[in-house]
Amino acid sequence: MHIPDAELEEEPLDPQQIVSGDPVVTGKVLWESADGKQLRGIWQITPGVVTDTEANELFVVVSGRATIEVEGGDVLEVGPGDAAVLREGDRTTWTVHETLRKAYHITLGG
Repeated sequence: MHIPDAELEEEPLDPQQIVSGDPVVTGKVLWESADGKQLRGIWQITPGVVTDTEANELFVVVSGRATIEVEGGDVLEVGPGDAAVLREGDRTTWTVHETLRKAYHITLGG
């Protein structure tokens, strides 16, 4: 699959997560383990500012730019080619400067 051209489906944001702007989230799960605890896919968000509570995730940015502030922790500046790891339960604020598309692997707790 060519990630930059992949067709994604809209994933409505909880309005309470939107801090500013009118960001739109789209995504596609490419693979899910039989027990539902491992997910691999593509995720995209248009410019704006949103909050989130993270899963245990490794992602690689394919296109776009964002600043990810981890509450009580690091501030990540991510762009094309950057990889990042987020920890389950991290509370984050994403400031999306240019529409960001990433490939991800998530491991759900349990």
